[in-house]
Amino acid sequence: MTSPDVLVRVATARGVTTLTLDSPHNRNALSTALMTQLLTGLADAVADDTVRVIVLDHTGPVFCSGADLKETAMAYASGTVPAAMLGDVLTALWECPKPVLAKVAGPARAGGLGLIAAADLAVCAEEATFAFTEVRIGVIPAVISATVLPRLHPRAAAELYLTGDTFDGRRAAEIGLVTAAVPADDLDASVARYCDSLVRGAPRALAGAKDLLRRPGTAELRDELARLSALSTGFFLSDEGREGIMAFREKRDAAWVPAAE
Repeated sequence: MTSPDVLVRVATARGVTTLTLDSPHNRNALSTALMTQLLTGLADAVADDTVRVIVLDHTGPVFCSGADLKETAMAYASGTVPAAMLGDVLTALWECPKPVLAKVAGPARAGGLGLIAAADLAVCAEEATFAFTEVRIGVIPAVISATVLPRLHPRAAAELYLTGDTFDGRRAAEIGLVTAAVPADDLDASVARYCDSLVRGAPRALAGAKDLLRRPGTAELRDELARLSALSTGFFLSDEGREGIMAFREKRDAAWVPAAE
């Protein structure tokens, strides 16, 4: 019997390690526990010479709902928030010397889009939905910008960051958030095809190719993520951030939303 405290499942077969987000009770939210286990899984996969490719998968209908807002609300008294740890996760994904592929079968929101953008390749179901919902709860997509903005077309980034509107898998592919959007029934086969291609690359050459793709700017990523993490924490701890998270949890409009006439 598996432990209910395991929030990231690890399985390896034919050179591919799959790290599966397995916290469906809160829609795979980025809790401190889940992010800690994800970092451990990534480090172990990097250290294992038999592992050639890393796949980021999920259980349940939702890929990742973003920050764990319940944990965030409980953490206010301490003056820190779980989102501050997201920078470490994005750095580990971005700097991973092995190819990382995100498999997205369902919705992703906020911080979940940061995970997708940090992966080298991402394949989603056409029906999957995405949204940068941060402004609607009084915060900003600060930390994830380090990985998201290099992927997105600037006009699309402005529209989606500022409106918080939802978009589907086809648009995610059009604007560069994902590599490909496929029918849900074809998702497993598409991921398998990418993995079959990736394992044919020489490990050192793949790491070198990834280094080329990350230039320029990789050297500054850690510093930038530290700055963005501090910025994000400030918004989460602000009056607007506290009100927005409370409104979301209480399923009501935040105080700044104009009343209907």
